[in-house]
Amino acid sequence: MKNLKKLALTTTAIIAFVFSVSAQKNYLKDADVAYDHQQWFNSIELYKQAYTKVKKADVKSRILFRTASAYQRINDLKGAETYYNKAIKAKYPDPVAILNLADVLKAQQRYPEAIVEYNNYKKEMPSDVRGENGVKSCELAQQWKDAKNTPETRLKIENMALLNSKESDFSPAYADKKYTTLIFTSTRQGAQGTIDVTTGQNKSDLYEVKLDKNGKWSTPAPLATTIASKLNEASVSVSKKGDVMFLTRCPEAKGKQMKAQLYVCKKQGPSWAEPELLPFCIDTINYRHPSISADGNTLYFDSRLSGGYGANDIWMSTYDKKAKTWGQPVNLGPSINTSGVEGYPYIADDDKTLYFSSDTHLGMGGLDLFRAEKDANGKFTKAPENLKSPMNSAGDDFGIIFEGKKIKGYFSSNREGGKGSDDIYSFILPPLNFNLTGTVVSSENNEPVTNALIHLKGSNGDMFEFKTAADGKYNFKLKENTSYEVTVATDKSTVSQTFKLGFLANKDMGKLTTVDENESKDFVKDFALTPVKAEIRFPAVLYALGKADLLVDPAGTDPSNDTHKPLNSKDSLNFLYQTLIDNPTIIIELQAHTDSRGNDAKNQTLSEARAKSCVDYLVNEKKIPIARLQSKGWGEKKLLVKDDVINKAKTKEEKNALHQKNRRTVFRIVSWDYVDPNAPKSDKPIYKPQVKGEENSESIEDNETK
Repeated sequence: MKNLKKLALTTTAIIAFVFSVSAQKNYLKDADVAYDHQQWFNSIELYKQAYTKVKKADVKSRILFRTASAYQRINDLKGAETYYNKAIKAKYPDPVAILNLADVLKAQQRYPEAIVEYNNYKKEMPSDVRGENGVKSCELAQQWKDAKNTPETRLKIENMALLNSKESDFSPAYADKKYTTLIFTSTRQGAQGTIDVTTGQNKSDLYEVKLDKNGKWSTPAPLATTIASKLNEASVSVSKKGDVMFLTRCPEAKGKQMKAQLYVCKKQGPSWAEPELLPFCIDTINYRHPSISADGNTLYFDSRLSGGYGANDIWMSTYDKKAKTWGQPVNLGPSINTSGVEGYPYIADDDKTLYFSSDTHLGMGGLDLFRAEKDANGKFTKAPENLKSPMNSAGDDFGIIFEGKKIKGYFSSNREGGKGSDDIYSFILPPLNFNLTGTVVSSENNEPVTNALIHLKGSNGDMFEFKTAADGKYNFKLKENTSYEVTVATDKSTVSQTFKLGFLANKDMGKLTTVDENESKDFVKDFALTPVKAEIRFPAVLYALGKADLLVDPAGTDPSNDTHKPLNSKDSLNFLYQTLIDNPTIIIELQAHTDSRGNDAKNQTLSEARAKSCVDYLVNEKKIPIARLQSKGWGEKKLLVKDDVINKAKTKEEKNALHQKNRRTVFRIVSWDYVDPNAPKSDKPIYKPQVKGEENSESIEDNETK
């Protein structure tokens, strides 16, 4: 069972039930008549009177059950809980009382207590899936309610206190393409109708508000007099052009019980023409809550038409342009509709996504909001998705609308903390803010590096470049649901206060992602660069004793000293190769040095040969262009450790180690301007500066859609 005061909108005809206060009055009979005509508010007091008159236990338990049911229908959950407990204690024979009590407890967010009652119902009715589904829904509701860092929990929900009254305010609808006019339903004081015996509130009227230049809604005012009446009017849907409106109206006729019907009216200047009944409506069946598609050709609504799947189903009607009329309703099928209540459809602008409310699909309590999508054939075949907390609550959540393609709009709810019976709430998905910052420094003294080139590459195809300032810092704005790679490059302008000759780039890479991140986050990636000096060292290149041949035997040892370390000079040169790859515009000079031992002329010749061996390896085996490489031998002209220092060493091992420092191969940068003449233009990625605000460009809509 369900709170149906919003769904029903069925005005019982003005049937003259004269509820006399005389002692001879049959309160039970009058209560049953009122209940059967959905006069929930009146039936409650009549049943209470009848309870004091009857003697039979089975009649008393029936009265208690119906009183509880009526309380539930007008959403008095405490009253419903009290009387369901009384009915169960009085041995009301139908286990549905237990099920309804569980529903009432769930609607109050008392999930553990509700689970107990659902399990009690399962024991009584093991074949009824409602017991098992009730348990599952309570477990899910607790998970959703307690969830953190999920897409749903990012939603910002706000009660529209300036629009809401102490009565029911619900079913908002945009009335213009700029989303600056809202029409909603209200039972507030000042409505034209009398008291509705179904709910005990005023009959519902339509109200309008407009958005001013400051983004504030105006004071609600009744809609045009051609629409407003003493009847129940509710739940409108306005065409995209703002020139056609569909609405729910509940006609009345003396001596008859009328049902809610769908009407259409056209704009006439600043006002609306008289509403006309849609041709497929039948006055003995409820039709409610219209939603017109963006192209104006399909109307969605809910109804209790025969041939459906449950108490209330969602249907659609297609406009026949040739016949200029609306076709017969078509049920949306069992993926959408259940044995319970489905209502308040809203078809999104894409004509693919349907939002609706249900009390039977697994939810948090009361009516929950769901989303469903059409398949390739335009049918709803997949199970709908619950919008979860905070969009849904233990109460009734229904009547959602969106501001175009934005995740922004309004919906209705009677959740705890509201202003009235039903309130209008706004929702918006705030943008996530992701920032990448970092500092580029010298690896030798942590000094900030100026004009380091930071390259950012996104999985969405974005490629941005940023040059560091004097403080060595950089920053980027990142997009949602995107993975990034950040690298550093250099050129001849990349310097620091101390190191004016520049810096070498390296293969250091930062990898980060905003995929599945549901909270704003700051990422940090720092880089340390090797400064360029007149002589740049890299891992030692070792040669055969007295020769220019590279030592490549990994099991060998340097015969000139006693370190016994494994040797492979190609590993050292591969390090240099990677440096050339990481810095594709540099031209280098490889320099070889010997120690002071031996003949000067031979040392000079040996150093030149050794430098050339390194160049040959890089050119022949690693395919580095010869234009990027020069070689020079210095012999023993540039000793790092002089002979007088070496001679003072106490041991042979110490002396060999000092000689080893002199036997070195280094390089220097002679140019930053190399361009490979054979490289295809497309091989070099094109980076662009990041424009402020560009990271949010996908959320900026064309002015025509605003």
